[in-house]
Amino acid sequence: MSDERDELGLGLQTDKLPGAYAPLARAAEEAGFAVVTAFNDLWFQPALPALLEIARATERVRVGPSCLNPFTVHPVEIAGQTAMLDAATEGRAFLGLARGSWLETMRVDQSDPVTAIRETWEVVRRLLEGDDSGFEGQRFSLAQGDRLRYPVARRSVPLLVGTWSPRLAAFAGEVAQELKVGGSANPDVVPVMRERIGNQEVRIVLGAVTVVDNDGDRARTIARREVAMYLAVVAELDPTVSLEPELVARVRALVAAGDDAGAGALISDDVLDRFAFAGSPEQVASHAEALFDAGAGRIDFGTPHGVPESRGVELLCTEVLPRLRAAVGADR
Repeated sequence: MSDERDELGLGLQTDKLPGAYAPLARAAEEAGFAVVTAFNDLWFQPALPALLEIARATERVRVGPSCLNPFTVHPVEIAGQTAMLDAATEGRAFLGLARGSWLETMRVDQSDPVTAIRETWEVVRRLLEGDDSGFEGQRFSLAQGDRLRYPVARRSVPLLVGTWSPRLAAFAGEVAQELKVGGSANPDVVPVMRERIGNQEVRIVLGAVTVVDNDGDRARTIARREVAMYLAVVAELDPTVSLEPELVARVRALVAAGDDAGAGALISDDVLDRFAFAGSPEQVASHAEALFDAGAGRIDFGTPHGVPESRGVELLCTEVLPRLRAAVGADR
């Protein structure tokens, strides 16, 4: 986008063979996307290999994970991954931190996530800066003399916090450059999160399942199936949406049983539009424009993009983004 406040990002699921990330990232950069990010969802590939491939294929876009969590990846390892990615991108990396989802079955201790993420950022920040004076936290610590044993490209990187939580949003307002509301395409969320952040300088990012196709009805049918898994997680987090508990429970049960199509069939058009970008290029562009009008600073178009994915990304680049550019120009 021509306005730095109205950026587009491409969010890639790490379910691809090596070599598949580069052409998608290159197409996004050439079209004018500002960010290419890889998810780090449980049971998918770790984000770093995909991000390194994206780094080699691009020259301008910002690149980073959305998001790492300190419960499955130790902060020292997060610092190392961040330093490596920043070197590979020649200073274009960002770090995304979040509490993480779907960890309950692993019996991971996710108690007091605000403290865990705050201390993770402190560990990462100190290691990148070369501060070896030591740190004693409630959850994570560095002994005096602990430091990275290799040169880093930059002594600091931008921080993105992924959350719906009021407390983590307030933390983002203190130290982050961006806050991402994952699994949401709802304009009504933006002012709520702005109030929780309490800092006008922090960019609000919304990202959600995206399916774009010249056949808008086909796209929306596919999106219903894809969004069901995320709806079971985020539906109860959105304070502006009131869904029947029975509906959420039925969707969750069908997803658990592997019936994503059955779960998707329960999702109405109105609900779909709160949690996904889906339809024709014109529909998706209009939806994105509504989010920018509400105050979002970036929209991350997430997986699966289309069927096949390459076609969806192509439509985002050649049909959706030009429509948004025209809309921004018309508003000036």
